[in-house]
Amino acid sequence: MTRSVSLKSIKGLGSAKGGVHHWKMQRLTAIALVPLCIWLAVSISLLANAEYETIIEWVAKPAVTTLLLLTIPALFFHLKLGLQIIIEDYVHSRQVRSLCLIGNVFAALILTVVSVTAVLRISL
Repeated sequence: MTRSVSLKSIKGLGSAKGGVHHWKMQRLTAIALVPLCIWLAVSISLLANAEYETIIEWVAKPAVTTLLLLTIPALFFHLKLGLQIIIEDYVHSRQVRSLCLIGNVFAALILTVVSVTAVLRISL
């Protein structure tokens, strides 16, 4: 049984087919974020001069909480995917690239957890 190995695999560059899932996920999150970000931008602009209590009441509304809980993970996942491509393309040191990729994952995860927790604490 023979198995051919591509030059990219030998050099540690990975499979050329591996990026399709990443590309699809980035496009899906972008499509999902279009209406969510429009809603969020309009809502924030309407609340620009609102008092603190008004904003807290707004976040506590079930529909707003639901939309925020959809927006936050999608936004930070999309950010993680985009930064991953930038890191992979422009950070040339293997060690620094690995640290940046790990930091990217942890930063996205921490920001998502903190943001979702804040919304849930306000709404519950």
